[in-house]
Amino acid sequence: MCVSHLQASQLLHNKFVVVLGDSIQRSVYKDLVLLLQKEKFLSKRQLKRKGEACFEQDCLLEGGSLETLTNGTGYREVRQFKSDHHLVRFYFVTRVYSPYMRSILDDFRNGLKPDVIIFNSCVWDISRYNSRWLAKYRENLHTLFSELREVVPPETLAIWNLTMPLGERIRGGFLVPEIEHRAPQLRYDVIEANFFSGTLAGAYGLDVLDLHFQFRFSLQHRTRDGVHWNAVAHRHITSLLLEHSAEAWGVALPVVGEEEDRPHTHTHAHCNNGEQSPDTSLLLAIENTKPAGK
Repeated sequence: MCVSHLQASQLLHNKFVVVLGDSIQRSVYKDLVLLLQKEKFLSKRQLKRKGEACFEQDCLLEGGSLETLTNGTGYREVRQFKSDHHLVRFYFVTRVYSPYMRSILDDFRNGLKPDVIIFNSCVWDISRYNSRWLAKYRENLHTLFSELREVVPPETLAIWNLTMPLGERIRGGFLVPEIEHRAPQLRYDVIEANFFSGTLAGAYGLDVLDLHFQFRFSLQHRTRDGVHWNAVAHRHITSLLLEHSAEAWGVALPVVGEEEDRPHTHTHAHCNNGEQSPDTSLLLAIENTKPAGK
């Protein structure tokens, strides 16, 4: 099912949506902003651009072209789209937990609470900070998920996206020369990182959308850099996210035109809605991986 402009607009009416993550998540944000306004797919140029002052009536709030466009771990980009009945914000992050992520959580703590958070951080975490990434990644996931649960209200729908499949040969902004030798291994590291992050997110009562599974047989929509995805893939991601949100809220997507006679099916990964308690058995099973003092 491909969610339409009208369906997206009505489902997210008067909702505040936050998207957090890397360049893939930025394209998730862009496709959602576009769909809230019109029946149109992202262009190749829109998918490739970063840090522009304006995209489809949105506004660059921080970083990006307001500062210096870099491929460093300190790169920042905060964007926002606002209409009479929609508010969508994007934060570019290169690490699942950091002083910068703490500042974002403070935004939520002290300001408007999101109705939906769509987030992921993986490829930068496992490639740019330490070749022995697993222990620190697990520690940071625990910290983020526990703090997020303290900051946002229970009714906030928090959707952790698992990282999409990487190609055997990859190139991208995060892949600086000093780590290029690790590129062939990263697609396997992503699978390991997805397994742990998805299990842990579920244990904390977060929703999990397994984009790696969803796109395992759709590799024709991955771009030649082995990392990013085309407009067709991103519209499918948006549809999965909106179907998932509708089911989590217990509502049917508004019927539009010829879809009236079609059954409403929801294709999404494992879901723990915001009203459920964290799975205690899962938390106990992974307790021995938590760093001392956490």
